[in-house]
Amino acid sequence: MKRSFRLKSSEEIKRIRQAGVSYSNPLVVLITLPNQNLQTRIAVVASRSVGGAVQRNRCKRLLRAAAEPFLEKIQTGNDIIIIARSRLIDVEFEKVIQAIENLLEKSKLIRT
Repeated sequence: MKRSFRLKSSEEIKRIRQAGVSYSNPLVVLITLPNQNLQTRIAVVASRSVGGAVQRNRCKRLLRAAAEPFLEKIQTGNDIIIIARSRLIDVEFEKVIQAIENLLEKSKLIRT
């Protein structure tokens, strides 16, 4: 994922978690909130409940790679947080892509 698409500030992530709209499935939670920019920014989060540092970093890499094909299709002007769930560790990459695509469609950020 290009660095220009990344959302890094913990204050902004906290604001999006509190005020955003949440969509979930067994693998991933997606929280979205419109922003004032014309750019879409994405943060990928994995909490300690996912596992140790190695498992959390692997999950974050998987989620970034799975979200990459959809970056150009996502409507501009949104901040998005993608949160890994513990089941993500044992899942194939294709299922992660499907999960993210389904959540983006459910949140109406991309069109099918």
